[in-house]
Amino acid sequence: MGGGNGQKSRMARERNMEKNKAAKGSQLETNKKAMNIQCKVCMQTFICTTSEVKCKEHAEAKHPKSDVYTCFPHLK
Repeated sequence: MGGGNGQKSRMARERNMEKNKAAKGSQLETNKKAMNIQCKVCMQTFICTTSEVKCKEHAEAKHPKSDVYTCFPHLK
């Protein structure tokens, strides 16, 4: 005979806990993967959520002789 609803619920909870177990520790590896915007002049990387404004600020501060689109061609 099968188990009751209580047993089914317990088994489902245990299964879900195993699925939802997050990898413990540092998130450095995930952050490295998210660094996918790169300045083509100095090769500095930026996280994928970096705004166009921040890219322009970087280009103006670090590379005043180059224009923004030389540093970040994806902004065109």
